Amino acid sequence: MENFPVYNVLKESAEKWPNSPAIYDEYGAVTFQELFEEAEKLKLQLVQLGITKRMGIGVMARNSRHFISGIFAVIGCGATVMPMSHQLKGAEIAEILRDAQLHGILDDQHGVCPIEGEKIILPMKIESFRFSYTKTDRNYPFAPHVKNPAFMRFTSGTTGRSKGVLISHQSAIERVQGANKVLNLGPGDTVVWVLPMAYHFVVSILLYVKYGAAIAIAKDFLPKNIIDISNKHKGTLLYASPMQIRLLANSKGEEMMPDLKMVISTSAAISSDVCIEFYNRFKIPVSQAYGIIEIGLPMINHIESSENPEAVGRVLPDYAVQIMDDDFSVLPDGEVGRLGIKGPGMFDAYLNPPTMREEVLVNGYFLTADFASKSKDGLVKIEGREKSVINISGNKVFPEEVEGVLETFPSIKMAKISGTPHPLMGQIVQAELVLNEGCTIDVEEVLTYCRKRLSTYKVPQKVIIVDELPMTPSGKLIRY
Repeated sequence: MENFPVYNVLKESAEKWPNSPAIYDEYGAVTFQELFEEAEKLKLQLVQLGITKRMGIGVMARNSRHFISGIFAVIGCGATVMPMSHQLKGAEIAEILRDAQLHGILDDQHGVCPIEGEKIILPMKIESFRFSYTKTDRNYPFAPHVKNPAFMRFTSGTTGRSKGVLISHQSAIERVQGANKVLNLGPGDTVVWVLPMAYHFVVSILLYVKYGAAIAIAKDFLPKNIIDISNKHKGTLLYASPMQIRLLANSKGEEMMPDLKMVISTSAAISSDVCIEFYNRFKIPVSQAYGIIEIGLPMINHIESSENPEAVGRVLPDYAVQIMDDDFSVLPDGEVGRLGIKGPGMFDAYLNPPTMREEVLVNGYFLTADFASKSKDGLVKIEGREKSVINISGNKVFPEEVEGVLETFPSIKMAKISGTPHPLMGQIVQAELVLNEGCTIDVEEVLTYCRKRLSTYKVPQKVIIVDELPMTPSGKLIRY
């Protein structure tokens, strides 16, 4: 049997900590040894079905032990795995199959049936998986331009067509090792998990398994459930989105989460006001983290989260960051420009058209499509996305900044800022607002609130109340 380093992560953890809890989910606790046995059992069934190296297989499941065992089982066959959300709809799955040319999908039967036709049921200790082959020729090699690919994931596609990002076994291990030099997780830690595993597996879940930390899976992100599961399993790390952190900050009651050592906000920018509200409620600072599928987790604001909650921190020890202008020249400290990052664990290639990493990098740096600034002592702040920048008579407005202010207004649940054409100014700022249930607002009062906190050209000139805003499955606003 060939050696697959990512699969060996689970195998080695089962050998080191066989009786330690790996996962707490709706079925109870499962140890590392039990998790490995489940993955090994499933792997052998997949091998018998013909799953092998140079195949691409999707794993579609809820947040649970099954998602984790399914991912490791496919990788243990030598195939490349694409983590998929169980919330995907038929049309979205069809688009994935068309673009990725996967050979099959393994799912836990808690979403739509991903593939019509013959289905094979694979029983597990609890519940069962379903597997179906696609119409892709089984001899057609998946990602032949990449050596030993382990993971494939599409980018969110919020600023253009999604890209298939390929990550080899070596790159996946490198980025996990780099991230844990700051997180310092190990046996005895419990991560309170509320994010979709489908979009946070390659660094987060893989890291926890490698270093022996338990994962306590919350059934939803209601504040009470997060607090309860944190206290029940003595959670030491909460890894969440800004929306979840904001809901916790506004939660009623006085129950605390005394075992938490760190709270990390990821997926999107978080306003300093929300960080302050969370600290006032739970006496724990919120650390922003900068994660990107092409690189991993190169920045975490783990030291100065209280003093500078709006920053994503300094680059991790193994990485380097530069802020560049449009000609890719390095800008002076404090200026806003394009964010470039380099370090271990970078993606190996894009899937289609086949594009190797070296063809994309600029002077060894991956350009992230984010605008950022870096202080003299290396503190990085994300200013906004390249394609979402609004130009107001030559002044740049980053929607994330305005949204962060609006979302601290008591009646506003969520905000989306965009630019609309204007004959004289080029563009004006438009705000779409989702209100908290049962609330109304005085638009002028909201604008006055903004004027006290933002430069005049950043204040919305058009306000629209909407019932909901379009979101990607990973929880990011769809801007286009």
